[in-house]
Amino acid sequence: MKKIITAFAFLSISFIAQAQNAPAAQAVQKPVAAAEDNLGMKELEYDFGRIPQGKPVTHIFTVENTGKDSLTISNVQASCGCTTPEWERNKALAPGEKTKITVGYNAAAEGPFTKYITILYNGTLNKQVTIKGEVWKTPATSAPENKDLKALSED
Repeated sequence: MKKIITAFAFLSISFIAQAQNAPAAQAVQKPVAAAEDNLGMKELEYDFGRIPQGKPVTHIFTVENTGKDSLTISNVQASCGCTTPEWERNKALAPGEKTKITVGYNAAAEGPFTKYITILYNGTLNKQVTIKGEVWKTPATSAPENKDLKALSED
């Protein structure tokens, strides 16, 4: 009798644990419907390559409304203060219409960088783009004068 009660208790606990985890797993795996994702972009990532320290750079991301209804970009947020997005605010894009988001990066810190920019649109939807590259340290002083070159020009 104890074995039957123990087996029943074990099965009950297993069933309850699975029932509690099932809704959470479904919520995480819920895909965004294709009809909702009407923010079309040619590229989601841009690599600046090697850029000199102290020289700000920019890149323009082109956005297109690929849906059947109007689309409004409500906000564009950068992952840090060294990245500045600019876009046309409060403009509704008609189907097929394009706009641009200009992303600036202040190359002050030396080394590789990866920055994320989140585009919020149509109330609750978002899309993320990435900029990356490597900032190389510029020399503190100019190159020394080549005296031998001066001597050659005097002859």
